[in-house]
Amino acid sequence: MKKRANKNITTLDEVLDNKYGKRGASKREKWEQEFESFRLGVLLEEARIKLGMTQEELAEKCGTNKSYISRIENNSTDIRLSTLMKIIQQGLGGHLTLTLQL
Repeated sequence: MKKRANKNITTLDEVLDNKYGKRGASKREKWEQEFESFRLGVLLEEARIKLGMTQEELAEKCGTNKSYISRIENNSTDIRLSTLMKIIQQGLGGHLTLTLQL
């Protein structure tokens, strides 16, 4: 972690460490996983809006329904990898790149 110039500033990692424990703690890992799900929904919504598409138009292009797209964007449902790929490739015309960190 970088050294801070102002000791009165608390970093996000410090807040998370205090509230959920250090990385690796089960409570912290649960938070991290939920945050990544939320982030995925935001990324999909931003891409859809950038392309000028409605949820209904996106759903139609990838063979699902508007309510499912809405639930994904609002982090209200889990999404299968195959469905995510279909939304990105068929619906948004993009490509999915995954990384694995150990």
